[in-house]
Amino acid sequence: MTKPVFDRLGLWLWIGAFVIVQIMAWHAPDARSVVFVYRNGSEAFIAARPLYHVELAMGYLYAPAFAALYIPLLKLGPYVGDTLWRLLCFGVLTLAAVRQVRKIGGDDQAWRLSYGLFLALPLALGAVRNGQSTILLAGACWLLTLSALEGRRAETFLWASLAIIAKPTALVMLLLAGALRPRLIPVLVLAVAVVLAIPYAFASTDYINAQYADFFRMVTSMAVDHTGPFIATDFTAPFASIGLLIPEFDATIVRAIAALLTLWIVLQFDRRLDSNVRGLAIFLVAAFYMCVFNPRVEPNTYALVAVPAGLSVALLWQDEKAASMRWFVAVLLFLTGLTSLTRDMHNFFHPWFRPISVTIIACTLIGWFWVKGREKVIETRSVAHG
Repeated sequence: MTKPVFDRLGLWLWIGAFVIVQIMAWHAPDARSVVFVYRNGSEAFIAARPLYHVELAMGYLYAPAFAALYIPLLKLGPYVGDTLWRLLCFGVLTLAAVRQVRKIGGDDQAWRLSYGLFLALPLALGAVRNGQSTILLAGACWLLTLSALEGRRAETFLWASLAIIAKPTALVMLLLAGALRPRLIPVLVLAVAVVLAIPYAFASTDYINAQYADFFRMVTSMAVDHTGPFIATDFTAPFASIGLLIPEFDATIVRAIAALLTLWIVLQFDRRLDSNVRGLAIFLVAAFYMCVFNPRVEPNTYALVAVPAGLSVALLWQDEKAASMRWFVAVLLFLTGLTSLTRDMHNFFHPWFRPISVTIIACTLIGWFWVKGREKVIETRSVAHG
């Protein structure tokens, strides 16, 4: 039933939604947008002013390299510059989805891409509208995953650098890539080193050293200090919504256990799954961890997991054994993105709903990938003992 409808519909809706939000951004550049934060950061960088509010841990939360490299877009103004920024983020994520679909192969590539993007659109659209670097982070980390699994050194360096520039959270994906392909560790270390060195080409050493000191102090404090105005939407949010506050030490233990479990699952997927789908499964696991177990999570952070989950559902949809499961996961993924459609809905569902729904979606899809990998291992052993 879905094939004749979604062969092209989802892709056109994906592109059309981007065009519409861009028109809205032209009409009011700073309305429901975070791009002005990037502009302010670059302006402060040019004037050698402090980038960070360490005590509040709000405002500019990106590496100094981001401020330096955003300067050309700042000079182009809020219309041309912001448009190019959103186009870069949207284009990299779309490229990652297209490359993943081509990697999977088969006769239904257009349908799989279209249907997956349709399911992901509501959850990703808010971050696209706001111009958040989460969209660029998602695309760069996904492409990093695919390039690392294929052993492409130059591409791995490019996407690792872009991911770190987009958000420090990308370090999670770099660590997983290094664990999956140890021979690429020098490339990943070089990417981090280059990103750290970039700002020194644009400002004095003393100024950059001071910004790095504030940056690292702010990043480390965000995980332990929740006295500021920020409301976390990670796994602790459902408990906080009912008045059950999890001590930070206990939360850190949970995050550490989740990190080890994520690493183990990723290594198992790399060993058990076919090469055409392992990149999708591995990035889905990593994106789930970065959304639910990252201490600095907001509602639009869940855009990170939207497209890989959508493509995974599209892949699941072709499994006749999972008829009821595919409907449940598809509907839940689509509706999760609609929980911020109105202010009243947002107030009701924030911050407890998205970590619960995304956990259900991700665990269901990860479980399905696990079963497929186990079936492949059993088949391989049967052939070997033929």
